[in-house]
Amino acid sequence: MKTYSANGSNTTIRERLGLRPIINVSGTMTALGASIIVPEAIAAMSEIASQWVEMDDLQRAASTIVARLTGGEAGFVTACCASGITMAIAGTMTGTNLLAIERLPDDTEGLKSEVIVQLGHIVNYGAPIDQSIRLAGASTVPAGTVSVTQDYHVREAIRDHTAAGLYVVAHHTVQYGMLSLEEFCEICHAKGVPVIVDAASEYDLRGFLARGADIVVYSGHKFLSGPTSGIVTGRKDLVRAAYLQNRGVARAMKVGKESIAGAMAALEAWERRDHAGIRKREEAALDLWKDALLGLPGIAAHVIPDPTGNPLDRLQVFVAPESGFTAAGLASALAAVSPPIIVRNHEVERGHFFLDPCNLHPGEAEIVAERLRAVLSVAERPADAMKSARKDSAGALRWPD
Repeated sequence: MKTYSANGSNTTIRERLGLRPIINVSGTMTALGASIIVPEAIAAMSEIASQWVEMDDLQRAASTIVARLTGGEAGFVTACCASGITMAIAGTMTGTNLLAIERLPDDTEGLKSEVIVQLGHIVNYGAPIDQSIRLAGASTVPAGTVSVTQDYHVREAIRDHTAAGLYVVAHHTVQYGMLSLEEFCEICHAKGVPVIVDAASEYDLRGFLARGADIVVYSGHKFLSGPTSGIVTGRKDLVRAAYLQNRGVARAMKVGKESIAGAMAALEAWERRDHAGIRKREEAALDLWKDALLGLPGIAAHVIPDPTGNPLDRLQVFVAPESGFTAAGLASALAAVSPPIIVRNHEVERGHFFLDPCNLHPGEAEIVAERLRAVLSVAERPADAMKSARKDSAGALRWPD
C-alpha cells in the first residue's frame, strides 16, 4: 500500500529503505520480521506511543490479561521469549532477594544455579537455548541422550544446586524418545524443582500450565501476531521473582510501553479471532499449492500436521533429481523470483522443504502457486539448481556490507 511519508513522498516504506518485497511461506520467523501484526495491536501501540505511563502499573494491567488468557496466577510482558526464559530461570535462582538479583550473572554464591534440560531439547532457535540459561548465571545440566531420555536421567540429574527444569516445545527438538511434559514435571516436582516451559510458537495458551508447568514463556509476535515481545505466565511467586530481574540482568532486555500495549491487544484479539475461518483459508492455500505441483516430474507433495500439535498443516515438498533440482536448489530458485518466495528450508538436506500458509497477505497464495509451476516448468535450470545443502556462515560475517 502506498502511503505518504513524513516528507510527503508517495512511496512505500520498503521503497524508501531499499527493502525487497517477499512472500513468506516459511513461518513466523524472527529473521523475516516475526509476524503480520494484527490491527488491534498496531492501534494500541500507536495510541500509547505519545503517552507517559508508570511501567509497573502498565505491567499490572498486562498481568490481568495474561492471567485470564493463560490460566496463570500472574504474568508480564518482556522483550521476547528468549529474555523470558532468562528472567524465569534467574527468578528461580534469586527469588525476591534484590541483592542477589544485582549480583547476577557472575556471582551466584549461595544460590541454586543448575538447570536440567533433556539433551534432545538443547536446540538453537537463532541462538543456542543454553545461552539463555547462561545469561542468568546458571549452568545447563543435560539429561539423557540425543535420542532418548529415561526417567532416571532426569531424577539423578537433580542435585542440591538444581534451580529449575526447562522443557522445550518446538519443532526444533527431537520429536521422539523424550519424556513428556507430565513425566518431566512429576520427576522435578517430587524433588521441589519448578518447571519452566519454552512454548514460544505454540497456540495452546492454557494447556502447559494445566499439565503441570510452573512457568510458561510464549512469544507475543508469532501466532499471537503482536509486536516483538515475550509473555511470561504461571505461579505468582515465580512470576514476581522473574519480573524483578528487570532490576538486574533483564535491564538489557527491557520492553517498551508500545510492545506491552501491543501484546495486551494481541492477546485480547486472540480471544475474538476467527480461528475456524483462518484455518479454512490456510487449507485452501495448501490445496492450491498441492494441485500446482501435481504431475510435475520428480516432485511429490503431502499435507502434514504441525509436529508440536498446533492446529495447522504445512505442505511438505519432496524434490527428487528427476525434477532437475535438489531441495536446496529449488528453494534458492524460488527465493530468486520476483517477488521472492521464502520457503521453510530447515530440512533441505533431507530432500524436502515446507510451505507454510500462516503468514499470507490476500492474493499471495495464488502467486506462490503460479511461481512454483513456472520455476519447475522452464526448460533451462539455473546454475545452482542441483546444489547441495551446505552450512555457510559467510553471509552473516559480511554484514553490514
